Amino acid sequence: MKIKNILPIVLFLVSFSFYAQSEKIDEKREKIKAYKVSFLTTELELTSNEAEKFWPIYNAFDDKQYELRHEKMKTYFRKLNDDSVNSLSEKEAATLLSQIESTDKELYFLREKYMSNLRKVLSAKKILKLKKSEDDFNRKLLKQYKEKGGKN
Repeated sequence: MKIKNILPIVLFLVSFSFYAQSEKIDEKREKIKAYKVSFLTTELELTSNEAEKFWPIYNAFDDKQYELRHEKMKTYFRKLNDDSVNSLSEKEAATLLSQIESTDKELYFLREKYMSNLRKVLSAKKILKLKKSEDDFNRKLLKQYKEKGGKN
């Protein structure tokens, strides 16, 4: 078999491997999201009317926040890995810093809009309860991750 016949097969297998890894990450993210929805539903004790209005706001915010944090910021910080900061020109560094600041501002305005929308649906007390429940969920998830990591 010639190299030109093998190369497409190797490329296919490599790309399939990356796709499978991406699918596993998406599956884990969906499982965590479902677990979070269940946890928040229990903790917040939303009425059916509140839940009907709350979840679309929450999900839209969560998706956009994920996109900003994990897609944009990951791209920026990838550029900062492997001591590549030292190889950046001052102009490139200024551009990257400007992009990071811009994304930080986007996150801030997104959170501001989210809070404004939540106030139309939930009482201040329930919004505080939401914040506490999210923090509790994150701590619980981190604890599970550490315990699982310790067993491997």
